Amino acid sequence: MDIEKAIARLDLPRKVRLLTGSALFALHDEPEIGLASLKLSDGPTGVRGAELRGGTIACVLPNATLLAQHWDTALAREVGEVLADEAAAQQVHVVLGPTINLHRTALGGRLFEAYSEDPLLTAAIAAAYVRGLQDKGIAATPKHYVANESETERRTASMVLDEKTLREIYLLPFEIVVEDSSPWAIMAAYNNVNGVPATEHAELVEGVLRGEWGFDGLLMSDWFATKSTAASANGGLDLAMPGPGGPWEDKLVAAVEAGEVAESTIDDHVARLLLLASRTGAFGEQRAWPRDLPAPDSTLRREQLRRFAAGGMTVLKNSGVLPLRDDSVALIGRHAIDTVAQGGGSAGVRPPHVISIADGLTSRLGNAVSVVDGVEVRLRYAAPGAGVLTAVRATTFDADGEVLATRDMEIAELAAYGGWAQGATSIEVSGEVVLDEPTRMLIGVRGFGEWTVEVGGKQHATLLAWADGIVEEALLKPPHWTAEVLLSPGDRITARVRGASALVGLITQPVPRSPADAIGAAVRAAREADVAVVVVGLTEEQETEGFDKTTLALPGEQDALVAAVAAAARRTVVVVNAATPVLMPWLDQVDAVLWAGLPGQEAGDAVAAALLGDVEPAGRLVTTFPRADADALNLVPSDGELVYSEGTAIGYRGATDPLFWFGHGLGYTTWEYGTAQLSVVDGLVGSVSAEVMNTGDRTGREVVQVYLRPRDEPVRLIGFAVADLAPGETARVEVPCDPRVQRVWQDGWHPLTGGEVLIARGLGDVRVTLPADQE
Repeated sequence: MDIEKAIARLDLPRKVRLLTGSALFALHDEPEIGLASLKLSDGPTGVRGAELRGGTIACVLPNATLLAQHWDTALAREVGEVLADEAAAQQVHVVLGPTINLHRTALGGRLFEAYSEDPLLTAAIAAAYVRGLQDKGIAATPKHYVANESETERRTASMVLDEKTLREIYLLPFEIVVEDSSPWAIMAAYNNVNGVPATEHAELVEGVLRGEWGFDGLLMSDWFATKSTAASANGGLDLAMPGPGGPWEDKLVAAVEAGEVAESTIDDHVARLLLLASRTGAFGEQRAWPRDLPAPDSTLRREQLRRFAAGGMTVLKNSGVLPLRDDSVALIGRHAIDTVAQGGGSAGVRPPHVISIADGLTSRLGNAVSVVDGVEVRLRYAAPGAGVLTAVRATTFDADGEVLATRDMEIAELAAYGGWAQGATSIEVSGEVVLDEPTRMLIGVRGFGEWTVEVGGKQHATLLAWADGIVEEALLKPPHWTAEVLLSPGDRITARVRGASALVGLITQPVPRSPADAIGAAVRAAREADVAVVVVGLTEEQETEGFDKTTLALPGEQDALVAAVAAAARRTVVVVNAATPVLMPWLDQVDAVLWAGLPGQEAGDAVAAALLGDVEPAGRLVTTFPRADADALNLVPSDGELVYSEGTAIGYRGATDPLFWFGHGLGYTTWEYGTAQLSVVDGLVGSVSAEVMNTGDRTGREVVQVYLRPRDEPVRLIGFAVADLAPGETARVEVPCDPRVQRVWQDGWHPLTGGEVLIARGLGDVRVTLPADQE
């Protein structure tokens, strides 16, 4: 049945019914016209499925910035193909990614999920990712359209920016992705743009997205982002998520009957929904889902994810200590033992495993590695990791105390909203502690609600009250209660909560040591080893959806830990387990810094491969690193407005003396640049050809970056290319340059001619400068 005939068979209520979700991550079916239920899943770094916590086991890929640090569109396409397989394995039709908002400020909490601060690099990586997904029949959903660069007050704030800034910087990644990869869906943002909600911004949707760029796909809302009925339907929004409920459904039917929305507008929305369903195999001839896809822990997937992670890691500093040789190593830091694989928020995925850096390096070096815990890195306690509790079980109850459901769990945490436990009056979570002897432990609970906790024959009660009703607070920053308890082997912790709002979890961990004790132990270990490897970083408390950072400083006493170890050790390597910039007051005291990102499920093996040189950490930075908090742009709205007062001068375009420049990365070899020339097409740089030689003693990957420095506009990236060369090998690298970043907006597009072309290894290491208007 074709789309037009299918729509004609439906009355108004049935058409409107299709335009809101049937559940948190599913749409309604309509058997009469051959429409199956479309399944959606968050998916920037893994296909999570319908459960917010504890759902299907799936691959956890390296985070977006780590993938982008390859500067490699072929790898980005491979990432999309992996995610397409992961989606197909769960019978998911639509992946909610990639995130192509920009790193406007290093304080942004969700930057880990977005690629970079540069619109061209972001767009090139995203377009390849989209092609990788959609060539396998899985829809991609670039998000969040548009100007969603901060999390603070994201549901209510208005982003205020002039048209030049909007066009040249924030719309540009979406424009390029639409033109180069034709995504089948796009997600509208929570925020307002110049006073108009993104979900009802007809000028940006009907005028720009569909009118100027020719986007023929579906525009969906972010979850709970739709703020109106008629205005959003008339403004170009096709799908209001999630459901059931929300501002459409019966209200939208009433708006049509009242003449506020034309039924032809509803037909347009349904047509785009059916087109999406047709493209993904849910309308008409139903797709056959493959059965022989690689498992998340298969040898193939583990090799891919290890390569994705290790190759994108970036050597920020190196005195020659890296790659490590046959040395004894003191591996120090909480992040070495409890390595952070992914950021917080809706992108969270349940992995088959997470290889810690301690396990990864020890598996390679054996007894040459001594592992020492570091200082505390969290302000809030997390759910216990695998192996801390056994026989974990969750049970839900109705208002009469009757059991609704019981499930065995791998971790002592679940979502009370959006999953199998939704609707329960009370929830019980329990687990048996894994101990060899009686030990004082910190036990507790996390999540809003009225709790009772039983352990060691004693009962504790606490109320963790939820007053503001903000979903982000309940899910991503739940409150906690803890107590020190002497536990014996076999003791069981049982906690029950009434009125749970979003997240329910147990806390079980050793009683924390003081910073002085932790640093003292680290210093002693560092003195006895040939090299100290200190692993520091951020956690999902800082790198998360829903909240921005207030500082770029490492949490806790991690800076003091690095400084103390560096003063005691013969040589010191710092591995930073974080996706976004941090301050480094100890930079001059250490011998090397490896930027490891959030490396995904194979984290430890990937870091070991990079440290030992099995895989060259050839990444180049995708964000400019500020020297101080004061150098980062503000992202806190004032009176409900966040003014982009810097205009187009974000990131490297407005930087003068950063800690590290955009594009920086040393790798494990050295490079010389020879002759270079450029071609000019219609007054714009069409391509650049540069001679590059690997002058080191190791095979390496170079990222040739081409920038345009106009006379009266900020510098901007206009092209890049990668080259893999053996020691002593020379190659002429051809770099195509995109005309869409060689223009300025002033009541329309105008070509940007003149100035200089910079051929560089990052903006802090320019190798060749040429006039932009000469061949």
